[in-house]
Amino acid sequence: MYTKFFVIFLLSFVLLLCAGENDRFTDMSPQEIDALIRETSAKPQTVTEKMNYYSQYFLGTPYAFTCVGDGEYALYEPYPLVNFDSTNCMAYCEHVLALSISDSWDNFFNNLQQIRYKDGMIGMRTRNHYTMGDWLPENNWLLEDVSRKVGGSHTKTVTRTISHTKFFQGKGITDLRHVKPDYEMTIDYIPKEAILDVKGNLQNGDIGALIFANKTDIFSAHMWMVMEVNGQIIIRESTTRGMTTFDTPYDAWAERVQESQRYIGISLMRVREDVNHPGETIMPWEISDLKK
Repeated sequence: MYTKFFVIFLLSFVLLLCAGENDRFTDMSPQEIDALIRETSAKPQTVTEKMNYYSQYFLGTPYAFTCVGDGEYALYEPYPLVNFDSTNCMAYCEHVLALSISDSWDNFFNNLQQIRYKDGMIGMRTRNHYTMGDWLPENNWLLEDVSRKVGGSHTKTVTRTISHTKFFQGKGITDLRHVKPDYEMTIDYIPKEAILDVKGNLQNGDIGALIFANKTDIFSAHMWMVMEVNGQIIIRESTTRGMTTFDTPYDAWAERVQESQRYIGISLMRVREDVNHPGETIMPWEISDLKK
């Protein structure tokens, strides 16, 4: 079984290497990316159509867990606030979303911080570290949880306790002022046994999270995006499996998840219908009103 998945991954990687005519953000300057954002924002494409378009520019980008942080003056993680030279699963989704709602480099940069941090306030304590506990709730102006909508009767729930105190202590941080108190949270998820059955309910641009099994203090292990390419559903992700960014046919990806004992299933997020309009852009200063 694992030989089959390795062959599929290897073929995908070879196709990426051979696709020399495809532009990548790693080969572009900020000025060139700004021009691309301006040009793309003027087209009558929905946010999720732009997500498909922009996410292709990351294919083949190296994976790096520490690709982004809180900037060079940060006390704990002085990694860049923007990075197109390497990425990880969450940074990939954040960059693609920010690009897809922006009309310039400056607005992309600020929208990115609005997505990554509570109210756009840069810092370790205000960063949306937990996908289901922080990241999705803080971005409900842009995304909604559609796990139950996609999963239908297959949907189950799981309850866990999120502890920011434990998280920061694990990083050696002793100043725990202004840290969120522990809280219990229940989420919807689609059991891994059913993820092939619900394939027809997926939409281009959906963002997914793999849900850990046998954990009590964290839900999500990995984030990825659902895209439609040539009429086929694929998973587009940045992962340690291959240490790069690549596409996998949905069926093959689902079978690999089902074989793993690490996960119980998936949760899904989707760009809100009232935002996903052709030509839609969101200015950073509009986000506070969208949250009301």
